[in-house]
Amino acid sequence: MNVGAPQPSAALPATIAIDGPAASGKSTIGHALAQRLGYLYFDTGVVYRAVTWLALTRGVPISDEVAVAQLALTVPIDVVAPADACDGRLATVLAGGEDVTWAVRQPQVDANVSVVSAYPRVRDALKMHQRRIGHAGRVVMVGRDIGTVIMPDADLKIYLDASPAERARRRCEEGRERGLPVSYEEILAAMRRRDAFDSGRRTAPLRAAPDAQVVDSTDLSAPEVLQQIMGLIVAWQEARD
Repeated sequence: MNVGAPQPSAALPATIAIDGPAASGKSTIGHALAQRLGYLYFDTGVVYRAVTWLALTRGVPISDEVAVAQLALTVPIDVVAPADACDGRLATVLAGGEDVTWAVRQPQVDANVSVVSAYPRVRDALKMHQRRIGHAGRVVMVGRDIGTVIMPDADLKIYLDASPAERARRRCEEGRERGLPVSYEEILAAMRRRDAFDSGRRTAPLRAAPDAQVVDSTDLSAPEVLQQIMGLIVAWQEARD
C-alpha cells in the first residue's frame, strides 16, 4: 500500500482538527483534505464572522461583549456543505437560517471580527455551535483552538506550522496576485504581532495540543503537505487495527 492511500476497508477519523498560525496553509490543506475524503470543510473562523455580521446588521454595539455574546447564544449558526459551489464557496454559512456565506466577508466584518473573536463570552457561546458540527462527524475543522479547546476529543489532531518568514512570503504572494500593494517587511512584522497575540491571549491561546501531529510546511508544497497528512491518516488506521 502506498503512503497517502488510506485503507478503503478501514474506518477513517470522523473528526480531523487542523490548527496553526496565520498563513500556515490551514485553509488550503483543510479544504483539499475535505475534498479528498468527501468531508465537510469547516473553517471555524466563519462562526465569529457570522456573529460579527449579526451584530452589525442588528445594530448591536461591537463594544458590548455581553450583547454580542447573547447573539451567539440565541441565533442559530450552522455550516453545511455547499449545495451549489458554482460561486466558489467552500461551505455554506447560515445565521438565523439566512445564507450569509459572502456577507460575512464584507469589509465591515473584516474590520470588527478580531474584536468579537477575542471576547471570552463569545468564544464560550460559540463552542456549542462548533462542537455540534464537529460531533456530527465526517468533518475537517480548521482554526486555532480546535484540538485544544473546541474538539479535544477529535480523532486526529494536526498542528500545521511554518516559519514566520515563509508565512509572510506567502501572504505577499497572495497580495500581489490580487494586485494589492504589499510590503514584505510590514507583513512580517504584522505576522509576528499576530503570533504573539494569539499565543499569549488568556482565552484559548494558540498552541499545539499535546497529542497533535505537528507538520512543518515551511519547505513543502501544498501537495506534499497533503500527502504527509494522508500518511498520518494511514498511520491512524493502522494503529486501530
